Amino acid sequence: MLPSYQESPAQLAYRASEARLAIFKAICAAGKGHIGGAFSCIDVITSVYFGAGLTFDEGKTKSTAFDRFILSKGHASLALYTTLAALGCIETSELDTVCRGGARLGEHPDHLTPGVDALSGSLGHGLAIGVGMALAQKMDGSDKKTFVLMGDGESQEGSVWEAATKAPNLGLGNLVAIIDANNQITLDKTEDMYQVDNFGAAYQALGWEVLYVDGHNHEALKRTLMGLSVSSKPKLIVARTIKGKGVSFMEGQLKWHHGMPNEHERQIAQQELVSQVKALKEAASC
Repeated sequence: MLPSYQESPAQLAYRASEARLAIFKAICAAGKGHIGGAFSCIDVITSVYFGAGLTFDEGKTKSTAFDRFILSKGHASLALYTTLAALGCIETSELDTVCRGGARLGEHPDHLTPGVDALSGSLGHGLAIGVGMALAQKMDGSDKKTFVLMGDGESQEGSVWEAATKAPNLGLGNLVAIIDANNQITLDKTEDMYQVDNFGAAYQALGWEVLYVDGHNHEALKRTLMGLSVSSKPKLIVARTIKGKGVSFMEGQLKWHHGMPNEHERQIAQQELVSQVKALKEAASC
């Protein structure tokens, strides 16, 4: 069992900046990857693993004695892989093998990888899997939680709403769903398809406790995650984020849902990310 972490907001910001740089390098090495979505949710994932005191099993026992984390938006796998590397579940050097023939780290996470709790290559299934895991924890009398990180785009899937309807009926107060609300899907704005602002009201009507947070504010993320109430209601956290967060020319641009920077863009992005790491490292050490 790995230790749980409750790092400060400054430490979380520094750790997330290191992860962004690692994500960028891995995507450049692979020649492809969903960089925009990985950048939008890395602050959330970092805060869950390193700020909220999450405990988990690095092996394969899948015991209800541990917290669980499901990356339902599996195409942002590098955000999870870099986190697992920081935790020591996988070797950092393995990040350079993502999407290569014969390598175990694919573009979507596989449950056979140490630290990965669910295969999530098909969008829209994560919440339903999370309901099952949370129910097992409840039936076993465990005090652990199940976290499910979803994209706002995948939330149009019917299976998401079936699971959202069931969770309150089962009294799953240990289930925490988080929506990475970056307001972009593959080729369009999410709000042009359906209104993200209605998510909270819809979940609340179904019997969920709903919270809203800036998905890039580590102090707010930590406070929200650590302050989750103990009740029979499942929790939904709507995290407002920016796709491509951390690189100036990528932020909020549809092009970077799945795109590769050219050599000039690589130099700019690398410089910006390295500068952020240096600045946040100094802030974290103060």
